[in-house]
Amino acid sequence: MKKISIDLRDEGETRALGARLAPLLSAGDAICLSGDLGAGKSTLARGLIAARAGAREAPSPTFTFVETYDAGDVTLWHFDFYRLEKPDDVWELGYEEALEEGAALIEWPERIGALAPAHALQLRLEIEDNRRIAAIKANESWAARLDAAGIV
Repeated sequence: MKKISIDLRDEGETRALGARLAPLLSAGDAICLSGDLGAGKSTLARGLIAARAGAREAPSPTFTFVETYDAGDVTLWHFDFYRLEKPDDVWELGYEEALEEGAALIEWPERIGALAPAHALQLRLEIEDNRRIAAIKANESWAARLDAAGIV
């Protein structure tokens, strides 16, 4: 497991990290975004969605639980499980299809426990002294892609 820590000075750098991750996603991939409220999970997701799917606006799926985007070769699924009542509710949201055929961005993966994909890139955003830190945990496959993209 590769661990990376990236300082993000502002919202622009948070969005830019999302944009740098965008071309690395393929069908079957998932990125789990963790962190406290206001840590920048949705900001990072919006940067990724804009870069990959060209969406100028990407509403947070806090109330809808999921938004989908046509990203050319793959459907991008953006999940927000903050308000999810029980983990098994994910199956009603197209979660299985997203993990098998699409690429998934998952905010609040801890709300679904063992149903979170084990192969996902783990990205935790933390707030420290008016800046954010992206703590990334990557399996072998993700580590190779991050290295190739210069995200070290």
